[in-house]
Amino acid sequence: MDALYTLSPDGRTHVFDMNRQPWQATANAGLWLKPVRHDDALGHFLGLVRFDAFVRSGLHQHQGVATSFVIEGGLTDHHGAIGLHEAGINVKGSTHDAIAYRPTVLVSRLEGPVTYPPSSDISGVHAGSRHEAFRNPDPDVPPEINVPVDEMPIQETGIFGVRRQRVFDYAGTGTDRRMVQLTLRPECALAFETPHLTEFWVRGGLLQVNGQAAHANCFVVCEPGARVEMASPFGALLLGWAEGRERGAGNLFGF
Repeated sequence: MDALYTLSPDGRTHVFDMNRQPWQATANAGLWLKPVRHDDALGHFLGLVRFDAFVRSGLHQHQGVATSFVIEGGLTDHHGAIGLHEAGINVKGSTHDAIAYRPTVLVSRLEGPVTYPPSSDISGVHAGSRHEAFRNPDPDVPPEINVPVDEMPIQETGIFGVRRQRVFDYAGTGTDRRMVQLTLRPECALAFETPHLTEFWVRGGLLQVNGQAAHANCFVVCEPGARVEMASPFGALLLGWAEGRERGAGNLFGF
């Protein structure tokens, strides 16, 4: 965990202020990271990724689920373009080379390693990068699912003042997880426990999480076993990832 965060009294809930975090250069010029979690052994990452204009990701294949949300710019690969406020979902076997034609920033979560060809000189943006030969396992399947997040149907969570939009339900991935967008009305409050790793990025507004302020462009990491008290005095908009259903609330993530 980086030093630029606050820790709840239970020691299991962390708030990371990404506005205070410096960009870190990667081995590839024009690719930058602001990590919250970065595990090369497992290929896990949570944080922000930045592409300068006309910079490529390099040809690569995902060996686990990756989810990204575009907060500036956009990327283009052989499937087409992903644009502002869209989420891109890559599943295991997704194979592509993406380019940013304008400066681009992503909220990114990786859940497995990424493979680059042995001849590639690009491998600096993904946690858990490896070099080995591969082929596209299914050329007829697009390399990503692009989701217009704000256009997704609104669902009730069973919690007063909290509404959900499903981004990705992980069907067919071999895991039972969820990525959602949550809207919290002003003066909303809720409490829950997280038996599994649960993470949020505050897209807009303001949260109080276990007495800690989490404003726009903050990540909130709730470790397994965390007890979370969340309040939104003036409203908040969140992206959330859950590796299992929470306890004690309604149904935040739609399990």
